[in-house]
Amino acid sequence: MHPVTFHGILTARRVVYRFLKPTPLIYYPELSTILNFNAHIKHENHQPTGSFKVRGGLNFMNQLPDEQKDRGVITATRGNHGQSIAYAAQQFGVRATIIVPHGNNPEKNSAMQALGAELIEHGIDFDESCELCEELQVERGLYYVHPCTELALFHGVGTYSLEIFEELPTVDAIIVPIGGGSGSCGAITVAKAINPNVKIIGVQAANAPAIYLSWKAGEKVTTDSADTIADGLATRVPFDLPFSILKDGINQIVLVSEEEIREGMRMALRYTHNLAEGAAAATIVAAHKLKAELAGQNVVMVMSGANLDRETLKWVLSDA
Repeated sequence: MHPVTFHGILTARRVVYRFLKPTPLIYYPELSTILNFNAHIKHENHQPTGSFKVRGGLNFMNQLPDEQKDRGVITATRGNHGQSIAYAAQQFGVRATIIVPHGNNPEKNSAMQALGAELIEHGIDFDESCELCEELQVERGLYYVHPCTELALFHGVGTYSLEIFEELPTVDAIIVPIGGGSGSCGAITVAKAINPNVKIIGVQAANAPAIYLSWKAGEKVTTDSADTIADGLATRVPFDLPFSILKDGINQIVLVSEEEIREGMRMALRYTHNLAEGAAAATIVAAHKLKAELAGQNVVMVMSGANLDRETLKWVLSDA
C-alpha cells in the first residue's frame, strides 16, 4: 500500500481548514463551448500564497515536533513550495530558510522574504539548490522539508481534490499539472477512494518531461535540463514517493510546448479573467489538445497557481 492515503488526506483537511477556506470550482460557459465539454476550473490560484502548495505546508508544520519547531526548517524551491513553507512557518512561529536557484523569479523571492524567510541563492536549478539544503540541515540543525518526500505535504495538497468531488460528484476527468507530483498524487488517491472511474490526466512541459518519460519507460528517467517558463513544471529528477503512485495511477500524461503554455496563459486571462502561471495554464492547453477525447464530459482543470512575474507576463502578452 502506498503511504499516501485517503485517511491521511481526510485528517489533513481539519488542519488546513483552520487557516484556509475551500477554493472556488467555477463552470465557464464560453470555455466549455470552445473545448466541447463542461469546463470547470479549480481555482487554487486564489490561495493566500497564490498556489495550492500552501495546503501541504500548513499540514506539515502542524505535525512538526515542538523541539524541531524551535530549531527551524530548510527547503529548496522555485517558489510556490517555498512560499508555502514560509507562510506556514510564519503561522506556527518557526524560522524558515529557503534555497532558490540563481535567476529565480524575483517576485517569488520577494514574497518569501516578506513572509519572514531567510533566502539563499544557490545552483543553476532546483536540484542543485537541494544539494545545499542537505549540507545546511546538518550544519544548522534544521529540518529539511523536501517537497517530494514528505507525506504531510501530499496529504495537505490532496484536500483540494476532496473539494472537487464534494462540489462536482459527476466529474469525469481531472487535469492536473505535474512538477514534483504532489497534486497529481493527491488526485489519484482521492479518485481511487471515491470513484475509480474518474480519469486523472497529468500535464508536463515538453522541455521538462522527466515524469512523462519515466511513466512511459516504467522506471525513473532523469533529464539533463528542465528549461521551461513554467516554474511549477521545472523538475528533471523524478522522486520515489510520487513516482510510485504516478506510474500505475495516472491515466494519461500530456506534453505541452512552451508556446502552448504561453497560449494557455492567454486563454486563462481571456476566458476566466484570472492570472495563471505556466503550470496552471498548462492544464487548459492540455484540455484543448484532448477536447475530442473528452467531448461532452464534466472536466476539471486545476489552476494551480498565479505567481507569474511582470516581465514574463509582458512576454506572454506580446504579439498575442
